[in-house]
Amino acid sequence: MNRTIINTSNAPQAIGTYSQAVKVDNTVYISGQIPLIPETMTVCEGDMAAHIRQVFENLKAIAQAAGGDLSDVVRLTVYLTDLSHFALVNQIMADYFQPPYPARAALGVAALPKGVGVEMDAILVLAD
Repeated sequence: MNRTIINTSNAPQAIGTYSQAVKVDNTVYISGQIPLIPETMTVCEGDMAAHIRQVFENLKAIAQAAGGDLSDVVRLTVYLTDLSHFALVNQIMADYFQPPYPARAALGVAALPKGVGVEMDAILVLAD
């Protein structure tokens, strides 16, 4: 097994005992991303749409650091503290992904780190 830790300054640094991502052979496991601005490690300003976009930007930066991009995502998990934002996630996701879309789950959760309303993690499979 070929295991590599992925780290980039273009995405928020880990705020706990985890890596931004771990690459095993050609599969990349991206840890949960919340709407933190990488440079300041503070939650981005704005409404839920701005928060969702920041999460996608963070996922994109880590995917690029791993040698891929969001088109390589095969599985996406979305965690929301308010499932009424599900349609908004779909709307914004269409700006970041093209068909065929990745497999996805959306979960309603009681709380997320730093009191944010959205977190996402992803699994990528890179071309050989």
